[in-house]
Amino acid sequence: MSEPATIENNNHHNNNNNSSSNGSSSPPPPPPQALVERLKDYGQEDAFAFWDQLSSHQQNFLVQEFESLDLPRIDRMIRCSFQSHGLPAAAIEPVPESSVSTVEDRTLEDREKWWKMGLKAISDGKLAILLLSGGQGTRLGSSAPKGCFNIGLPSGKSLFQLQAERILCLQRLATQSINEGSGNVVPIHWYIMTSPFTDKATRDFFKQHKYFGLDADQVTFFSQGTIPCVSRDGRFIMETPYQVAKAPDGNGGVYSALKYSRLLEDMSSRGVKYVDCYGVDNALVRVGDPTFLGYFIDKGVASAAKVVRKAYPQEKVGVFVRRGKGGPVTVVEYSELDQSLASEINQGTGRLRYCWSNVCLHMFTLDFLNQVANGLEKDSIYHLAEKKIPSIHGQTLGYKLEQFIFDAFPYAPSTALFEVLREEEFAPVKNANGSNFDTPDSARLLVLRLHTRWVVAAGGFLTHSVPLYSTGVEVSPLVSYAGENLEAICRGRTFHAPCEITY
Repeated sequence: MSEPATIENNNHHNNNNNSSSNGSSSPPPPPPQALVERLKDYGQEDAFAFWDQLSSHQQNFLVQEFESLDLPRIDRMIRCSFQSHGLPAAAIEPVPESSVSTVEDRTLEDREKWWKMGLKAISDGKLAILLLSGGQGTRLGSSAPKGCFNIGLPSGKSLFQLQAERILCLQRLATQSINEGSGNVVPIHWYIMTSPFTDKATRDFFKQHKYFGLDADQVTFFSQGTIPCVSRDGRFIMETPYQVAKAPDGNGGVYSALKYSRLLEDMSSRGVKYVDCYGVDNALVRVGDPTFLGYFIDKGVASAAKVVRKAYPQEKVGVFVRRGKGGPVTVVEYSELDQSLASEINQGTGRLRYCWSNVCLHMFTLDFLNQVANGLEKDSIYHLAEKKIPSIHGQTLGYKLEQFIFDAFPYAPSTALFEVLREEEFAPVKNANGSNFDTPDSARLLVLRLHTRWVVAAGGFLTHSVPLYSTGVEVSPLVSYAGENLEAICRGRTFHAPCEITY
């Protein structure tokens, strides 16, 4: 729906619009009665307050805007979210040790077994990959989708390209793992959630780069929804006299978006059983990690998450906890975790009691995703984020309604956690260079340092004209997924950092 021209000199404008042919002025037609009645039912009739000042084009736009909203559903969301807002939550306790696979307890045999199980499931076409990519790079100083961002690696590759090439590498490894690699490559389907603000730019970027070597038909784009912003008394905030202020429904909007776009059925028709889900802004993400998938299958759980150990008690990360005595595993945001709890030490392990950080790397069964989509829809509880909302009265304090990806976990009959090392798998790209943490520069260095360790472990040598801590080499994902198969390329060879190692 294209946006009509802004209101200028409305009275004059409307007198022109609504004057009859004999020159006498007639009042504008009233808004459709049935729609006004429906809005009244939900206490939202104020939305037509400026009707008489709108041009006929703007009036049409406003009517279409409200006719396109699922008012009963939105009303239920607002009511349920306001009712649950501020209610005391059940007490929390640490996640039981038995639910966590720690790096130190993982044997080589475990890792090899899980890697093979994961590759087998991938070669059987049972894995789909789900990317959460609704955000713009605003904090990075860019209006483009975050995945288009180039963090300054020697190759100049964007986050999207790094992830696409890891999928290509994974397909090759899965094919090689069966029948000595003969037979056709089984494509891994990649579902990419955009937002109304990034959808077109994301699709164009993929087309422009020929899907980075993937087949166009193995990539499916879909957009998360938007929800009207509301005032503290639950009324819609009007951004302009003919337009409701809306905001994306959070990365947890992925569940209803998958449901309403019938993509859960699409996954099922492709034979998918497991879904690997991650956020776009991690330069070290192991997309579709076979070891994690094998662990997930081996544990027989409905959901799993990779976690990193919290660096220090006050680190601003959400942590996994158990909600209530013997209750479900879920995530508590850092702002909700009492400082005394955050600092508690487990005397048995010497670790923080609440130490498993959520880094948005999740695995779900398809059956469970169906359950979550239906459960979240039925409960209709959203987080209320208090924000300044652009409105006809300037910046108005109100609420955006959001769901988060981790809202799924309370619905899971069983959840397992899988510890990974942050220097191997977590390089967030959230803030512009010059910030203190999570910048393109810090992510680039994490990639270069990890890949340098791979090359040295494979028998390669490095020369460098700047200190090694500020440089390194980049291994193309097309060459190695996680440091494997590098001996033939690296043994006895010297590489001058910074550079990219390709075939």
